[in-house]
Amino acid sequence: MATVFIPSQLRELSDGIPSVEIDAKNVREIVNQLDEMFPGFKERICLDGDIAPSLQVSIDNIMTSRGMIAKVQPHSEVHFIPAIGGG
Repeated sequence: MATVFIPSQLRELSDGIPSVEIDAKNVREIVNQLDEMFPGFKERICLDGDIAPSLQVSIDNIMTSRGMIAKVQPHSEVHFIPAIGGG
């Protein structure tokens, strides 16, 4: 199962749980399962059916631009990271 790390900004939804193990093949399955476990999670990280532009997804320490269709391996580590803007 993939280890999914809950961003500190969303841990109020998970009762402070920092990570969970989820059996999923892609980010969409992870998001849907997180929303079942912690209602409101999907609403907070998604916009128009995809990952909100204010977030990045890291799978095994690699940032992905594939959003909800990004593939996840059984032993992956998945992080939802606030996007950093600059100029």
